[in-house]
Amino acid sequence: MGARLRLLAVALVCTGMGLAHAVASDANAALLAKYRALQAQPGSNQFKTPLYLESGETTDGVAGNIHALVDHPFATTGVALNGPGHWCDILLLHLNIKYCRASTVGQASALRVYIGKKHDQPLEDAYLVNFAWRVVAATPDYLKIMLTADEGPLSTHDYQIMLEAVPLDDGRTLLHLAYSYSFGFAGRVAMQAYLATIGSDKLGFTAVGKQADGQTAYIGGMRGLVERNTMRYYLAIESYLGALSAPPQAQLEKSLRDWFAAVERHPRQLHELEQGEYLEMKRKEYVRARVGPRAP
Repeated sequence: MGARLRLLAVALVCTGMGLAHAVASDANAALLAKYRALQAQPGSNQFKTPLYLESGETTDGVAGNIHALVDHPFATTGVALNGPGHWCDILLLHLNIKYCRASTVGQASALRVYIGKKHDQPLEDAYLVNFAWRVVAATPDYLKIMLTADEGPLSTHDYQIMLEAVPLDDGRTLLHLAYSYSFGFAGRVAMQAYLATIGSDKLGFTAVGKQADGQTAYIGGMRGLVERNTMRYYLAIESYLGALSAPPQAQLEKSLRDWFAAVERHPRQLHELEQGEYLEMKRKEYVRARVGPRAP
């Protein structure tokens, strides 16, 4: 009887592994198909690089999606992105992330993140967001990471940051980054107030026509907001991966400078600080997150 139970357990484990690989294979195929469909859409790529940005808005939430190719093999990319501590290094590149500390208890990993203003700021004045971090799938040809948070700043909730990665035959990696959150009435009012005042000149990346002077008009409002942040997080991933080629002691500085340079390629949407201001602020924040006291 004992031998039969052991054989049954092995069979169930193998069946589970087979199903997991089948699901990952389907996800791999779906991601590649989506990228090819984006490539086939006329005028869908305003970035002149293999990067495609989409966004959407409902009555209670917004979402942004980026599909892009990075010049790094999947073996390197998968390892670099498969760790909660690595994600703190990624998130901290974003100018509004003031602090990130990863922790793991048993099988559960979490990121303690403080979100604040674009300038130097004490943590007690920033918003605490607790992200759950998990690996949904990790196979030789597919990786899926999820970060979720129940609550965020300004009455927002149900935050999701999802990353998928698959290898390509030419040695590059296809990434899909999805960023979304929801809001109730109070959250929408707070965001609309921001967009009507200090955020009134903030633009996204989706072209919506021409201005009177002939320049491209870009989307604003809530979709513009989510597009800017989706791009900032994507550029953080790209900069983090690019910095891995540097010696360990030089990786942080390279990732900071590369993120700032990437952001400045889109000044109408993303320019906020001068390079010196950004570098000085981020160096302090990385020290605070890595060797400083644990945030309250």
